[in-house]
Amino acid sequence: MMPFDYRRAPDPEAAVAAATGLAGVAFLAGGTNLVDHLKLGLAAPDVLVDVTRLPLDTVDALPDGGLRIGATVRNADLAAHPAVRRDYPVLARALLSGASGQIRNLATTGGNLLQRTRCVYFRDLSTPCNKREPGTGCSAVGGYTRHHAILGASAHCVATHPSDMAVAMAVLDAQVAVLGTAGRRVVPLVELHRLPGDEPHRDTVLAPGDLITSVDLPPPPPGARSAYRKVRDRASFAFALVSVAAVLRVEGGVVRDVRIALGGVAHKPWRARRAEDVLVGERADDEAFRRAVDAELAGAAPLAGNGFKVPLTRNLVVSALRGLSREER
Repeated sequence: MMPFDYRRAPDPEAAVAAATGLAGVAFLAGGTNLVDHLKLGLAAPDVLVDVTRLPLDTVDALPDGGLRIGATVRNADLAAHPAVRRDYPVLARALLSGASGQIRNLATTGGNLLQRTRCVYFRDLSTPCNKREPGTGCSAVGGYTRHHAILGASAHCVATHPSDMAVAMAVLDAQVAVLGTAGRRVVPLVELHRLPGDEPHRDTVLAPGDLITSVDLPPPPPGARSAYRKVRDRASFAFALVSVAAVLRVEGGVVRDVRIALGGVAHKPWRARRAEDVLVGERADDEAFRRAVDAELAGAAPLAGNGFKVPLTRNLVVSALRGLSREER
């Protein structure tokens, strides 16, 4: 049996206070990732702080026309929310692409952002893993790499981030509100997760005891359309080999605004800034779409078992942008 101290927090400040000064502490919300890790022996916190009853479970309109999503809003409720379906369809589609209906009924917004990699070596305690035990080595390098990174990896870790929701939020320029011992701060979602570098055990920029309280979405881009597409090994309950979230505005056949984020290719949701820069002002056609995504993939470093992800990513992005450009006409 794994002993730990269980505490239920009545408000966010109490949750942070309960975690202050403790190294072995974890927040429990939906538990779809943490409980799994407790069973596998991947996590062994000394203190478990239950945040399920915090008043962070609403979706509220912001004065500027954006949306504030509480950290404990369930994935199923968020995907079904009328404002999300109307103004942020890319987010609704990404949520519905993730996991099973039962898991979406439990999983929370904050927990989804903080879920850990599904790398088979990370989850196998019999193998070395720098993310699980820093300095032990990366078993995926030279091993089974079908689901691993082609962008932003390091010699210490080639794992990918598993969230579909985070990819959509990255393309929407979401802002993450965090409460910690030093007070409140806001972190752009694209800066929340880290590339592995030489510290792959650090998934995010959050400090111990930091609690995500909400995620703000800016107003939807006027005149733009969005899409989320995901390629996986099976149709249900499978993590992305490659996914793309795209927002596109075309006027007169020319790209005026475009945002692209990729999933399944890096240690974090990958915002394709190079592709965006190349594409703005170009004709909205397949040639320009391919040129843009090739500029993004110029820095790709596929492994022996996942080279197929490069053409797969190219084809998926082009297909998504083609579909959105046709909707604009």
